Amino acid sequence: MFSVTVRDHMMVAHSLRGEVFGPAQRLHGATYVVDATFRRTTLDDDGIVVDLGAAAEVLRSVLGELGYRNLDEEPAFAGRNTTTEVLAQVVADRVADRVLAGALGAGALGVEQIVVALHESHVASASYERPL
Repeated sequence: MFSVTVRDHMMVAHSLRGEVFGPAQRLHGATYVVDATFRRTTLDDDGIVVDLGAAAEVLRSVLGELGYRNLDEEPAFAGRNTTTEVLAQVVADRVADRVLAGALGAGALGVEQIVVALHESHVASASYERPL
Protein backbone atom coordinates (compact mmCIF):
# COMPACT_ATOMS: atom_id res chain seq x y z
CA MET A 1 0.00 0.00 0.00
CA PHE A 2 1.38 3.40 -1.01
CA SER A 3 0.63 6.52 1.02
CA VAL A 4 1.14 10.25 0.89
CA THR A 5 0.57 12.54 3.87
CA VAL A 6 0.04 16.29 3.94
CA ARG A 7 -0.02 18.39 7.11
CA ASP A 8 -1.63 21.64 8.20
CA HIS A 9 -3.13 23.03 11.40
CA MET A 10 -6.27 24.63 12.76
CA MET A 11 -7.23 26.59 15.85
CA VAL A 12 -10.75 26.26 17.25
CA ALA A 13 -12.75 27.13 20.34
CA HIS A 14 -15.22 24.69 21.86
CA SER A 15 -16.54 23.17 25.05
CA LEU A 16 -17.33 19.54 25.78
CA ARG A 17 -20.39 18.21 27.59
CA GLY A 18 -19.98 15.55 30.25
CA GLU A 19 -18.24 15.27 33.57
CA VAL A 20 -15.57 13.05 32.03
CA PHE A 21 -14.17 16.21 30.38
CA GLY A 22 -13.51 18.07 33.65
CA PRO A 23 -12.35 21.64 32.98
CA ALA A 24 -12.75 21.15 29.21
CA GLN A 25 -16.49 21.52 29.83
CA ARG A 26 -15.79 25.25 29.82
CA LEU A 27 -15.13 27.13 26.60
CA HIS A 28 -11.48 26.72 25.67
CA GLY A 29 -9.21 26.87 22.66
CA ALA A 30 -7.46 24.02 20.91
CA THR A 31 -4.77 23.97 18.26
CA TYR A 32 -4.50 20.82 16.20
CA VAL A 33 -1.78 19.71 13.83
CA VAL A 34 -3.71 17.79 11.19
CA ASP A 35 -2.34 15.03 8.96
CA ALA A 36 -4.31 13.71 6.00
CA THR A 37 -2.97 10.47 4.55
CA PHE A 38 -4.09 9.13 1.19
CA ARG A 39 -3.55 5.39 0.57
CA ARG A 40 -3.81 3.22 -2.51
CA THR A 41 -2.57 -0.17 -3.67
CA THR A 42 -1.21 1.00 -7.03
CA LEU A 43 0.16 4.31 -8.22
CA ASP A 44 -1.59 6.34 -10.92
CA ASP A 45 -0.28 6.69 -14.46
CA ASP A 46 2.09 9.45 -13.30
CA GLY A 47 3.59 7.24 -10.60
CA ILE A 48 2.02 9.09 -7.66
CA VAL A 49 -0.62 8.51 -4.99
CA VAL A 50 -2.01 12.04 -5.34
CA ASP A 51 -0.62 15.43 -6.29
CA LEU A 52 0.92 16.74 -3.05
CA GLY A 53 0.14 20.37 -3.80
CA ALA A 54 -3.49 19.66 -4.62
CA ALA A 55 -3.86 17.47 -1.53
CA ALA A 56 -2.43 20.24 0.65
CA GLU A 57 -4.91 22.72 -0.88
CA VAL A 58 -7.84 20.39 -0.20
CA LEU A 59 -6.80 19.94 3.43
CA ARG A 60 -6.32 23.70 3.87
CA SER A 61 -9.77 24.32 2.39
CA VAL A 62 -11.44 21.87 4.78
CA LEU A 63 -9.62 23.26 7.80
CA GLY A 64 -10.52 26.79 6.70
CA GLU A 65 -14.18 25.90 7.23
CA LEU A 66 -13.47 24.93 10.85
CA GLY A 67 -10.60 27.11 12.00
CA TYR A 68 -10.93 30.29 14.03
CA ARG A 69 -14.51 29.40 14.98
CA ASN A 70 -16.36 28.53 18.14
CA LEU A 71 -17.54 25.07 17.15
CA ASP A 72 -20.28 25.26 19.80
CA GLU A 73 -21.98 27.81 17.52
CA GLU A 74 -21.65 25.81 14.29
CA PRO A 75 -24.92 24.19 13.15
CA ALA A 76 -23.03 21.15 11.81
CA PHE A 77 -22.08 20.25 15.38
CA ALA A 78 -25.41 20.91 17.12
CA GLY A 79 -25.91 18.29 19.80
CA ARG A 80 -22.45 16.73 19.29
CA ASN A 81 -19.34 16.90 21.40
CA THR A 82 -16.54 18.17 19.21
CA THR A 83 -13.99 15.73 20.58
CA THR A 84 -10.76 15.18 18.73
CA GLU A 85 -12.15 11.90 17.43
CA VAL A 86 -15.31 13.55 16.07
CA LEU A 87 -13.29 16.31 14.42
CA ALA A 88 -10.98 13.73 12.80
CA GLN A 89 -14.04 12.05 11.26
CA VAL A 90 -15.51 15.34 10.06
CA VAL A 91 -12.24 16.38 8.42
CA ALA A 92 -11.81 12.94 6.80
CA ASP A 93 -15.35 12.96 5.45
CA ARG A 94 -15.00 16.45 4.03
CA VAL A 95 -11.66 15.62 2.41
CA ALA A 96 -13.20 12.45 0.94
CA ASP A 97 -16.12 14.45 -0.47
CA ARG A 98 -13.68 16.73 -2.27
CA VAL A 99 -11.63 13.83 -3.64
CA LEU A 100 -14.78 12.14 -4.96
CA ALA A 101 -15.87 15.45 -6.52
CA GLY A 102 -12.60 15.52 -8.49
CA ALA A 103 -10.65 18.15 -6.54
CA LEU A 104 -7.47 16.06 -6.83
CA GLY A 105 -8.01 15.08 -10.45
CA ALA A 106 -9.17 11.86 -12.06
CA GLY A 107 -6.01 9.98 -11.07
CA ALA A 108 -6.85 10.41 -7.40
CA LEU A 109 -10.05 8.42 -7.82
CA GLY A 110 -7.80 5.37 -7.30
CA VAL A 111 -7.28 6.38 -3.66
CA GLU A 112 -8.72 3.61 -1.51
CA GLN A 113 -8.42 5.02 1.98
CA ILE A 114 -8.06 8.33 3.78
CA VAL A 115 -6.71 8.63 7.30
CA VAL A 116 -6.95 11.89 9.21
CA ALA A 117 -5.04 12.37 12.46
CA LEU A 118 -5.48 15.36 14.76
CA HIS A 119 -2.54 15.92 17.08
CA GLU A 120 -3.52 17.78 20.26
CA SER A 121 0.07 17.85 21.48
CA HIS A 122 3.34 16.04 20.94
CA VAL A 123 2.06 13.16 23.10
CA ALA A 124 -1.65 12.84 22.21
CA SER A 125 -3.59 12.39 18.98
CA ALA A 126 -6.72 10.78 17.59
CA SER A 127 -7.41 9.57 14.08
CA TYR A 128 -10.16 8.33 11.82
CA GLU A 129 -9.74 5.95 8.86
CA ARG A 130 -12.29 5.64 6.12
CA PRO A 131 -12.53 3.95 2.76
CA LEU A 132 -13.01 6.06 -0.31
